Amino acid sequence: MSADGPIASAICLVDMPGPLILYELGLVPYGPCHRLQQDLVERRRTEQIGDLALLLEHEPVLTLGRRADPAHVLVSKDELARRGIAVHRVERGGEVTYHGPGQLVVYPILRLRDHGLGPSDYMHLLEEVTIATLAEYGIVAGRRDKLIGVWVGNNKIAALGVRVKRGITMHGLALNVTPRMEHWSLIVPCGIREGGVTSMAHELDSAPTVAEVGRRLAAQFAAALGVAAHPGAPASLPWPAPMATDAPARP
Repeated sequence: MSADGPIASAICLVDMPGPLILYELGLVPYGPCHRLQQDLVERRRTEQIGDLALLLEHEPVLTLGRRADPAHVLVSKDELARRGIAVHRVERGGEVTYHGPGQLVVYPILRLRDHGLGPSDYMHLLEEVTIATLAEYGIVAGRRDKLIGVWVGNNKIAALGVRVKRGITMHGLALNVTPRMEHWSLIVPCGIREGGVTSMAHELDSAPTVAEVGRRLAAQFAAALGVAAHPGAPASLPWPAPMATDAPARP
């Protein structure tokens, strides 16, 4: 039997990844969004949903990866609470990271094998997509040897931290667009002392909005995966019930 024809075409169509659904969430607290990711990972694993990406900003929060050193948080819990900064320990790799308003956070929920990617390939793809997005604004960024992330010189402009659970990704990247840079003085960012932190606002005369950068990065991401991208309705997501720990940090 010939390998060509309608049967072979149908097989190819089944094997092709579907579109990437993009959800622009605006400013959200960390806790509910983390639980939402966990739910979406399970739904993706059981094929209730296809690939998607959440694009958002977080209310001020420090997240610590599985092996993060608590000593890399340089101030007390009371001081963090006074500043309205929450703290969460999470299942991603990496050290302590700050998220806050003015920072684009992207959480892709993907089945890696559908894209022929392993975890290391995926991390490099996230770096490449971020570098390409920054290039659209005339910012020359790149990698540093043996250090995860995207850098402008010796200053980090985007942090990456990913968890792959049963072949499905969660967490992702955080690109500094117009954040409050003084908040990085509260931590040793990603446990790295050899370099600083920068933002698009610092590198440009006129900074774009987080929403604009998000749409450009999403287009680069979909192109790198070789799939179409379509907007999704945030209200259609399975948002978790509120918890007391979701309230903003208070002294």
